[in-house]
Amino acid sequence: MRGLVVLVTLACLASAQHQALIDYLERRLLAIEDRISLWHEQTTRYASELRELKQQMVSQLETLDKEKETLRMNLDSVGTRVDRVEREMDYLETQNGAQPCVDVDDKLIEQEVTLVKEKQRAKYSKLSDCSDMISSIKAMKILKRAGGPKGTWTKDTNRGSGKIYVFNGTDEDTIHEFASVQDFTRSQGLSLSQNLKLPSAWRGTGHVVFNNHAYYIKQEEEMMVVKYNIKNGSVTDSAVFPVQDHMPVYGLTPETVMDLAVDEEGLWAIYSTRQNDKHISLAKMDANSLDIEQMWDTNCPRENAEAAFVICGTLYVVYNTKQPGRSRVQCVFDVNDMVTNEEAPLVYFPKRYGAHSSLKYNPQEQLLYAWDDGYQILYKLIMKKKLEI
Repeated sequence: MRGLVVLVTLACLASAQHQALIDYLERRLLAIEDRISLWHEQTTRYASELRELKQQMVSQLETLDKEKETLRMNLDSVGTRVDRVEREMDYLETQNGAQPCVDVDDKLIEQEVTLVKEKQRAKYSKLSDCSDMISSIKAMKILKRAGGPKGTWTKDTNRGSGKIYVFNGTDEDTIHEFASVQDFTRSQGLSLSQNLKLPSAWRGTGHVVFNNHAYYIKQEEEMMVVKYNIKNGSVTDSAVFPVQDHMPVYGLTPETVMDLAVDEEGLWAIYSTRQNDKHISLAKMDANSLDIEQMWDTNCPRENAEAAFVICGTLYVVYNTKQPGRSRVQCVFDVNDMVTNEEAPLVYFPKRYGAHSSLKYNPQEQLLYAWDDGYQILYKLIMKKKLEI
């Protein structure tokens, strides 16, 4: 009997020890589970923080890339301006050189002047082999009436672009961009346009759009040509036009102090000064650097002039005739001396509403984009070779 009691007692002690071991193991397992859960939470938090840090670093790297590109563009612009200043200084030095201490034969001087003029003409003639000129106006199409009495509308002369740009008014800072002529025609006024805000207001109606850049005139203390990149919305370059005492180019459009034009050869500036106040002057510009390549004083009078444009290096000035509602090309100036006023055909514009405040030639389409008392008009031109005159 005593042996049985001992066995029962031992069995109870073994059972108690076994239960205590199970309880201990359960507590350890719970503690391990709590630690695993804590590690999981910490790992998830660290992974989230790492993702946020990665996103921040990617954003900062993108910002740095943009700032790097902007800095590169600014450095390129500064380099271009330094080159222009150096060229202008070289030019001033050549113009203000020391006077010779010996007498020079007059015939020798005349020969040198003639040689310089021939070199200038030869240098210019190499810029283009274009020899077209206007024969007549084939058709006229009135698209709509949008905007004020004076303004400019044009298409980017870049071959791959079909966008239309509207400069409404003579002292504004917002260009209206349309994807196509069709969109411009369908739009109620200018409501469907994308507005491009310029950093400064333009002056007059002498603006052009050339290779995704808007070129416009800014007038403060000095006359400046501004080159604005339409794609990234920034000023690529600007330059003071190196002429003093500007005057309005056209007698009938006094707001236009300078008229920019684009043809097959590039960018031109049509202007007038008090030194030659009765006539219009012409300059060829480098569209990239805004440097002046060559300048001419024409025999085309300012009086009664409405607007002008350039085709293949020939300036066409449009005048208001005495006949109501009609205007015509009454003066031409060809930089290559291939066309004179006597040889040029008479080109009359069809009946119009008032006076042209701007005429912009598109060399890809051979069209004139005209602004006439708020109406936007297209003139289709018939061309012929200058040598056929």
